[in-house]
Amino acid sequence: MFSRPLGRTAQGFASKVRVGPQHRFATSAVVTELQDTIQALAKKKTPDFVKLRKERGQNVIGQVTVEAALLGMKATPLMVCETSMLDPKVGVKYRGYTLKECNEKLPKWGSSKIGLPEAAYWLLLTGEIPTDAQVKALNAELHKREALPESVTSLIDSLSKDIHPMTQLSMGLLALQPNSSFYKKYREGANKADLWKFVLEDSLDLVAKIVPLSARIFRNVFFDGKHIPSDTSLDWSGNYAHMLGVNNDDGFKDITRLYLMLHADHEGGNVSAHTTHLVGSALADPYLSFASGVNGLAGPLHGLANQECLKWLKATKASLGDTEPTVEVMTKFAQDTLAAGKVIPGFGHGALRITDPRYTIQSEFAQENFPEDPLYKLAKVCFQAIPPVLLATGKVKSPWPNVDALSGCCMQNYGLTQEDYYTVIFAVSRALGCTSNLVWSRVMGLPIERPKSVTLDWLLEKSA
Repeated sequence: MFSRPLGRTAQGFASKVRVGPQHRFATSAVVTELQDTIQALAKKKTPDFVKLRKERGQNVIGQVTVEAALLGMKATPLMVCETSMLDPKVGVKYRGYTLKECNEKLPKWGSSKIGLPEAAYWLLLTGEIPTDAQVKALNAELHKREALPESVTSLIDSLSKDIHPMTQLSMGLLALQPNSSFYKKYREGANKADLWKFVLEDSLDLVAKIVPLSARIFRNVFFDGKHIPSDTSLDWSGNYAHMLGVNNDDGFKDITRLYLMLHADHEGGNVSAHTTHLVGSALADPYLSFASGVNGLAGPLHGLANQECLKWLKATKASLGDTEPTVEVMTKFAQDTLAAGKVIPGFGHGALRITDPRYTIQSEFAQENFPEDPLYKLAKVCFQAIPPVLLATGKVKSPWPNVDALSGCCMQNYGLTQEDYYTVIFAVSRALGCTSNLVWSRVMGLPIERPKSVTLDWLLEKSA
């Protein structure tokens, strides 16, 4: 296993993994299985890591341009993320599986057709599609860990309804931090080779507790603190839908499962994943790290985009009045919108050069379950009309709809109309990928992240 921080020493990258029982800190069979499977994958990848470090460390894999420095390092390969990767032509892959393959291959709950997000969590952590038995064991483990400390519930219950749900979520995650195993073990001087196990312990706790924490925030803000108890007979994601309490329909549980699975990970460079990784690289515990990622997710250019897209769809529908939203009508509407200097949210992606597969998968779900929903019908017409208009401007490389163009519409169909809460659901999902990345950053012993910054004068001089 990779037991030393990268760049600190030339030794120790392939050091022997210690797996004796004296190093275990959790007795649960499913946690032991997760540890063993992660360690097996780490051993398998060690030769590649060593080879890249020793033999190919100076090979050039990208070009740092002035544009990259000025425009947020977009598309510049500068970090390692083992759990997922974004392929411009096929979309996000979880450990090599496309999201369509994940939805097909991951274990389901009961008669549901949706691949479970907690099964995706197992895949992200271990590189393996879990069995039904493994997912049931993982669900039981998460339920066992889900109870919130009284100090956390007291804090959340004391907050004003006027505080945005994402702010409350960040505060709740920070309030959970005193229970961090990583924090305690690091202060006790734990061996660096074992730190990833404590990150895993915290990650499982965080993923378990974020469901009741997020549901409590929702019920406090929108339902006067009338809470719905956890149902431990349900899966992790189905129970989240149950605790929100907006709809008892199985369809709401399924759209929640689908949303959480599709949004779980998005390689390492997006704001929430990157911020979590960056803070974690300083050996901050998962609670501090993911709370930072949640704060980034709250930005309108990242996680808040689903809320903005739904608002745009609703405003567009209202402005059309009784006019049927045909392709011709929406083409003219899009042209007028751009001519007025306004943007059309939900279209375009910084890396994808196809329609976002997450959009396609959600659209297929909507077509099967609520094809006559007015907002969905409008979204379908927008899919036909808007990309050609954007493409005609000559300024847009990817005019196709992204995941945000439809996700809010799907949630609203089942009664979740509280738009300010949508990004919290995104955060619940992204906890899976962000904590998986934290585990693997410690498995690999990655160093603190510290890119070099330069001034405009330096760029002018060097690029002359």
